[in-house]
Amino acid sequence: MGAAPEHDDPPLVLASASPRRLDLLAQIGVTPARVDPADLDETPLPRELPRDHARRLARAKAEAVAARHPGAFVLAADTVVARGRRILPKPEDAATARRCLDLLSGEAHHVWGGVALIAPDGRVAERLVDTRVIFKHLDAGERAGYLDCGEWHGKAGGYAIQGRAAGFARALSGSYSNVVGLPLYETRALLRGLGYPAP
Repeated sequence: MGAAPEHDDPPLVLASASPRRLDLLAQIGVTPARVDPADLDETPLPRELPRDHARRLARAKAEAVAARHPGAFVLAADTVVARGRRILPKPEDAATARRCLDLLSGEAHHVWGGVALIAPDGRVAERLVDTRVIFKHLDAGERAGYLDCGEWHGKAGGYAIQGRAAGFARALSGSYSNVVGLPLYETRALLRGLGYPAP
């Protein structure tokens, strides 16, 4: 007697090493079969606007990883924190993180989330999400304490809204999950729209 044929849906590959994005996908019942970071140069182009930067990088990450995984769904995202036209970095040192805090303190800023999904048949769907966040004025002790905790390391804009910085955000308009790293409503819509069985 032969073995029963297996039903083999196309896998989902997440083009990101971010544990936050994995956790966010788990919130909506989605578990990628593989994680394969694109590892691209994320330097903004000359005069590139924050929204265009987020959109471009999400698409480029998806395309780079899709080339390595034919027949799979490939999901990619990019998060950009901006004050006006200025793109804030992902700090690797405390001095850069301090400059980010200086720019964010007492001000409104935007978090742009680019999401791109490539289907096994090559179809591409994209979304761009904008969340507006207002920080309280940070005194010297708050800045020093946040720098000491280290959770700013490698985070867009030098903060993690799901961590201690939640105490700094006095207002937020738009998608909270976008600020964490992946806008879940839009991501689920993209997956379902291209035929991935998202719950």
